[in-house]
Formats: sequence, C-alpha cells, structure tokens
Amino acid sequence: MGKTLAKSPLAPERFPDLPVIAGAEFASVAAGVRYAGRTDVMLARLAPGTAIAGVFTRSATRSAPVLDCQAKIGGASDAGAAIVVNSGNSNAFTGRNGVEATRAVTSAVAKMLDLPEGRVFSSSTGVIGEPLPHARITAKLDELKAGLTEAGISDAARAIMTTDTYPKGATASVDLPGGTVQIAGIAKGSGMIAPDMATMLVYIFTDAKVAQPDLQAMVSAVSDRTFNCITVDSDTSTSDTLLMAATGASGVSVGADDRAFVEALETVMLDLAQQVVRDGEGATKFVTIRVTGAASDADARTHAMSIANSPLVKTAIAGEDPNWGRIVMAIGKSGAAADRDALSIRFGDIVVAENGWVSPTYKEADGAAIMKQAEIDINVDIGLGQGKATVWTCDLTHGYISINADYRS
Repeated sequence: MGKTLAKSPLAPERFPDLPVIAGAEFASVAAGVRYAGRTDVMLARLAPGTAIAGVFTRSATRSAPVLDCQAKIGGASDAGAAIVVNSGNSNAFTGRNGVEATRAVTSAVAKMLDLPEGRVFSSSTGVIGEPLPHARITAKLDELKAGLTEAGISDAARAIMTTDTYPKGATASVDLPGGTVQIAGIAKGSGMIAPDMATMLVYIFTDAKVAQPDLQAMVSAVSDRTFNCITVDSDTSTSDTLLMAATGASGVSVGADDRAFVEALETVMLDLAQQVVRDGEGATKFVTIRVTGAASDADARTHAMSIANSPLVKTAIAGEDPNWGRIVMAIGKSGAAADRDALSIRFGDIVVAENGWVSPTYKEADGAAIMKQAEIDINVDIGLGQGKATVWTCDLTHGYISINADYRS
C-alpha cells in the first residue's frame, strides 16, 4: 500500500538489535518498484561456501521467483551467493514476462557480484498480476553494491515490507563446544497469511558452518512447528518464501542433530512467525489456540486451524464476545474426529464448556473479561486420545476490510 498504516497495537516495543553475521552484507534502496520514495529493494551478499536452504509455498499459482528459487536450492557450492528482494510487486501470475523479469534481475546481480546465476536467489512481494518493472531494480544495482555493509540488516527488514506496520527481526546466540554462533532473521508478512511452508517472506542468517542437507532438514522441520502453525486470514500466498543462509564464517560446525542450535533456530523462527500474527492486518488480539486430546496430532492441528481460520470465531474475538458456541461449530466442521459429549473448552484457565454442555461453574462475565485482553488463550480438549497441537492467530476486524479493500490504490 502507498499509505502509511498505524502501527499494530500488538507490535513489539522496538526492533531488536541484530548482531553482525560474519560473511553476510546487506544494502537497501528506493527503486520505485510501485511507490516513489519508498525503500523497496534489498540485497544480501553472502561469503563463498555459504549453504542455502529454503521452504516455499505449495500454492499451485506460485510466482516466478519462487519457482526460480526452488530450482536453485540444494547441493553444496564453493561460490558466494546473493539474495535480492523487492516489495510492491509480487511478479506472480505474470506468465513469460515473470520468468524473464526474474532472470533479468538475477543475471544482472550475478554479473555485478561475479557469481554464478544459480547462486542468486530472488523474491518479490506485493500486488499480483502486474508485470514487474525489473529495469527499475537493475538500475539500482550499482547503488546497492556500493551500500553493502554487515550492519545493514535492519534496513533490509524495512525494504521488504508491504502492508506491514513494523519491520520484523529476531536473533539468538548459541554457545557450542566449538565456539559461539549467531543467528539473525528478518521477515515480512501481515495479510494473505495461511502458510503452507513458512510465511510471506523470511530470511535467516547464521555464521555457523552447516552442510546444506543438514541445513535443509533443520529449516523444513522447524518451519512445520512455527510458520506452518500461524494464520491471519486463511489465504496462502503465491510468494511465500523462507531462505536460510549459513555462511560458516565462525568456523563452528553444526549438524542437524545439534539440539542447542536447533532450539535457538526455533526460537528465532517462532518469534518471527508470531510477529507476523501480531501484525495481522487490522489485528487487535493475539490468540493462542491449544488443542489436546485429539485422536492424533494431525487431527489436533486440523481442529486448531479450523478454529483459527473461522471468520465467526475471529469476529467474535474482535467484538470481545465469549461465544464458545462458534468454537464448537469450528470443531464440528473440521472433518477430524470429535465427540460432542467428550469436548471441553477453556478461555484461559476458565472452564467454559464440558461434557457436551456449558459448564455449571461458568459465568458469562468471566468469559467476557478474558476476551477484553490483548492476548487470549483458547484451550480445547477433544477427549479422544493423545494428539495435540498449538497454533497462533489474530482477530478479524473492520481494519482488515479497510486495508484490503483499497490495497491496489
């Protein structure tokens, strides 16, 4: 959007101080991809030998940059690498023009940085169905190259925003037997969020030395526990991309079974994922939905996502209405196994319903008090087994309609 949106009331107080990741440099510029005077392109240059892993949308209408990245991911290389990202235009549903625009950008970056084109990864986010004015990006490449700095990651986070009301960053430091390694990540995402891999756009960097297959295994597994457990509006983007780069500059080797590193990576990825929900378009409530007692973990996830994606549940939360009947509805329609008389529902620690009926101890005023909070926990026990899942979502307000009704204006 061209207009500036008010910062989400659920936003963190400040952008975190992200550490320098040795072997990674960043730059950003205003290229006028869609709006004049707005920083909208970022470039990351990565040291020779950097391992790159990624997960992507499984949308059947994924964009040209996503398809290009998918074709390039995998295997080891002694060469350097680069990531170039633009906001304002998603280069999705643009046919042959999209393929040519992606190639024009990646080949120009490769030539400028003396890299194999197969080591240049690109992403685009913004309006769907309009040709990407790639010449506006390539015209700024010299400026981007001149601006590359290890300290540029925070500006890069701002360059990839669209309807985001704040830039998103997260970091972790891990002390390992071989030394300390750093992880830093940035993300964008606010609407069209129901990931089938990760979220809108996410870029994570570490100075750890990780073999590409191990890095891919980590990223794929942790994405399923983080980005694949969030939803804002049930809509999966054509452009969802998560790329992770391990530069190896610390000299500290990490394997896929290194629990401390994986836990630190999960901390970063969950922080970013939840920030996306907190910046959900028009959001005023951050909602955690925990489902236990399902026939399987898969069933628990199905129930949880059915609740999280229900417009009726989400609008009730926006109106601060403790309408637990809508949660019962969402469970019943999910398609996963459920028994009405085995269900129990809690708002926070307040028992709302059990044994197929409202709890005799429940008071509407208690439920209403929970709904007035900015952060709400909805806990459901299906009563059939040991399956469990947790997902995160937000409410659905008039603000979401306002933002999306004039998105292209």
